[in-house]
Amino acid sequence: MKKLIFIAVLAIGSVQLNAQHTFSEIELKQLQSREDSLRIQADSMINALSPGKRFLSDSFFVRTLVRALRIPHSFHYSFDSLQTISRLYAPDSSFRIFTWQLKKDEYFYYQKGAIQLRTNDGSLRLYPLFDASMFTSNPLDSVRSRNNWIGAIYYKVIQKTWNGRNYYTLLGFDGFTVGSNRKWMEVLTFDESTGEPRFGGPFFKVKHDTAKTEQVLNRFVIEYKKEASTTFNYNSEMDMVIVDHLISETQEPHRPETYIPDGDFEGFQWKNGVWVHVPKVFTYVPDEFKRIDPLLGNAPAEDAIRDKDGTINEKKLEERSRKNIEKAAEKEKPKPKKPGGGQ
Repeated sequence: MKKLIFIAVLAIGSVQLNAQHTFSEIELKQLQSREDSLRIQADSMINALSPGKRFLSDSFFVRTLVRALRIPHSFHYSFDSLQTISRLYAPDSSFRIFTWQLKKDEYFYYQKGAIQLRTNDGSLRLYPLFDASMFTSNPLDSVRSRNNWIGAIYYKVIQKTWNGRNYYTLLGFDGFTVGSNRKWMEVLTFDESTGEPRFGGPFFKVKHDTAKTEQVLNRFVIEYKKEASTTFNYNSEMDMVIVDHLISETQEPHRPETYIPDGDFEGFQWKNGVWVHVPKVFTYVPDEFKRIDPLLGNAPAEDAIRDKDGTINEKKLEERSRKNIEKAAEKEKPKPKKPGGGQ
């Protein structure tokens, strides 16, 4: 189940760079050979049975990736076959970011990553990312460097400008615990003197349901039940990040592993250099909201857990919870064996 979620997220995030570079025959063969090795190692990082084998494959993967990226103008080679590795280019093609995860066991994942900057001469400028989230009690409280990064598998880069400077907002996924997932939103900037990446900053003005005052956060996160499907993505037509509003299906707000969407949507709009929280994106349910939307999905009003006055429909909440349990049970069923004993 985790593998399927992981691959699905990465499928959203993989994009190709439009800019072209003509590689020599030798360079192209070198890149293709390294890509073949990377693909094998990436598969082993996920599917190897023992943690030792997965960690060894990750070590080989990192070394092979660095060797591949040292080939001149490697920035323009997309590594399309690495389907379980997120490879995102910035909208202005100034950098790309690789992210992936390494499974220790059913309860713990490491996030790994690196940022490659585009250079005029094709030389390599690479910043490895080191996940420190397992050592962090409050990941929302600070601006971070690449050495204490809050790890995530990124699936979207949103470029915004303010006062002549570029700000890159990253949306990412983390298979956080055995019972819950997380999705992250934070702003990436680059130090103007050193070029070093910086993650986070006072870019989020948020007012939660129970909060009386607005909070300023360095990054934003939702945590929700493992089996729940949540919207957290950028809608270019609305120029807004759309996020499912979550509630506890068991009325235990202190347990994020019980959180599921209730049919409402929150959002974030970029205003004056910060992301401003919109507590309720749709103040009413228009007819066109019932259409199948590529971002919001098929979410008709009758599926909402809350009514128009904000009151929770206990029957619908119970039904949503039951469906989540059934979906989880279905995914856990053993697959039928193929003829000949194969899986």
